[in-house]
Amino acid sequence: MAKALKQAWFKALVFQRCVPKYSDMKTNLSQTSTSNVSTLADLAKCAEYSLMDTLHCDPDATENGADHTPRQVFTGHYVPIKPTPIEDPEYVAHSKTFFNELGFADRLAESTDFMRVFSGDLSQVPEPMRKHGWATGYALSIFGTEYTQQCPFQTGNGYGDGRAVSVLEAVINDQRWEMQLKGGGRTPYCRGADGRAVLRSSVREFLAQEHMHALGVPTSRSLSLYVSKTETVQRPWYSEGSRSFDPDTFVDEAVAISTRVAPSFLRVGQIELFGRRVRKKEHASALIELEKIVLHLIDREYADVIDNDDLGMPEKVMLLAREFRSRLTSLVANWIRVGYCQGNFNSDNTQAGGCTLDYGPFGFIEVFDPYYQPWTGGGEHFSFWNQPLAAERNFEMFCTALMPLLENDPDALQQLDQIRNGFAKLMREKLENMFATKLGLESFNPELFSELVTLMMQCSVDYTIFFRELSSIPDDIGLLKKSFYSNTNEEMDTRWSEWLTKWKSLVSSTSDDMKRVNPKYSLREWLLAPAYQQAATGDYALIHELQDVMTQPYAEQSKEMEEKYYRLKPTEVNELGGYSHMSCSS
Repeated sequence: MAKALKQAWFKALVFQRCVPKYSDMKTNLSQTSTSNVSTLADLAKCAEYSLMDTLHCDPDATENGADHTPRQVFTGHYVPIKPTPIEDPEYVAHSKTFFNELGFADRLAESTDFMRVFSGDLSQVPEPMRKHGWATGYALSIFGTEYTQQCPFQTGNGYGDGRAVSVLEAVINDQRWEMQLKGGGRTPYCRGADGRAVLRSSVREFLAQEHMHALGVPTSRSLSLYVSKTETVQRPWYSEGSRSFDPDTFVDEAVAISTRVAPSFLRVGQIELFGRRVRKKEHASALIELEKIVLHLIDREYADVIDNDDLGMPEKVMLLAREFRSRLTSLVANWIRVGYCQGNFNSDNTQAGGCTLDYGPFGFIEVFDPYYQPWTGGGEHFSFWNQPLAAERNFEMFCTALMPLLENDPDALQQLDQIRNGFAKLMREKLENMFATKLGLESFNPELFSELVTLMMQCSVDYTIFFRELSSIPDDIGLLKKSFYSNTNEEMDTRWSEWLTKWKSLVSSTSDDMKRVNPKYSLREWLLAPAYQQAATGDYALIHELQDVMTQPYAEQSKEMEEKYYRLKPTEVNELGGYSHMSCSS
């Protein structure tokens, strides 16, 4: 598309359809736990299985969790699942930051008992831990359109956790955490797949979650990562040096299990599933199950703002919709602030508590492009600058799912509709507030921002490096050119200088303030690829180095690390499969 059309599209999206106030973006990044968990037995004392103890089990499920064949799940909130352990597990990494927050001893990650459990073997867990975990079903909608045909049964009853098995809920320092194995083997929702994750994708997710947390973006967290020394699976991927858009070969890859952790893994698609079942009158308990999952969501994610004891259901639904709207708009504004793109932003990949979830086809933007999409199977609807629109569609599906709970209350239905219709305005406000903060301004300046967007696109500016260099409040454009992938001429230099002069006349923040919201380091794909390639040979040093750098994304680090990680994308990896774009193979 011509640059002029792209710029017009960009401006329209910014000002017609579109960030949070700075206070919305800040999270506590340096919590220290008072707990002391040195053994698996210590962790077992924290076990408390609220989901399995309060919600409905699939009546067709097996009691012992041996339920690994694809099948339709017609009712119930979860299926008991015994994860499939990986063969000969080996330690790769754990999150020292998160271990510290939880009060876990670092040595725990390499202990035999802990490794056994978090590589999928629950057979010897100490009580009151349980010898099976659980998987959940959910519905699928893509950009606001309901889908069922990708389900092998053509009904939608086969969508759900195909290889993710939750194995523990633990209450630690008054905070409930759900621990989920990614790659834990087949479940009834596996749709014929092998239920495994490979080391490559596991490394990406493990590093990305902790990087996002360090950036101040709500996210699921990384606990541990183990790889099998003997078990492999085949995946489509790119041959060495391939510039093919789609994978051009099959490769054997080591299987791995990463443990991701969140207050819950409840998704918009999950609420949507139960709303659809009520709407379609699929079984007699459908409305009861919808009510139970919504109340459970409130308990798990919104107990601090919604009283589940004294309020009626209409009041709870209104508060839930408003609070989720606030969290979701803040989350997406945060994504754009740090240059993150959720390449597959379906409703089933939208966590209902408002944090980032499912690091499959994700990426961090380098050359600024509104259409940036890291995933070959994605599209413009989930591109970088379309994320606010995708979020709005997911919120609409969330509200639609809640409607059966209000069917006897016309006033409440009208209020819910107003909340849904107010999403775009709130999203625009949060985007504008975010960009004002990112630019160090007291308030958003549409004209200044529009000029900047045009210049950034015309000079192929690196998104992260540009805003970090701008945070120095430079006297001239020399520092900004560090972020340019394109050479400039005298006319372009003049335009940049004029913009810089206007901007400096409006800046109200200090350089330090700006550097607190504009990171120096981002987890680029060409940094990730060598890490997982080395890991495939048993060398995990680069993973650990990336951990150290990417969990301090705002800090000035050593000259060696700066030269290695704070630079433009090397030309030799341009258009290289697995570096510039990737399939969702994992």
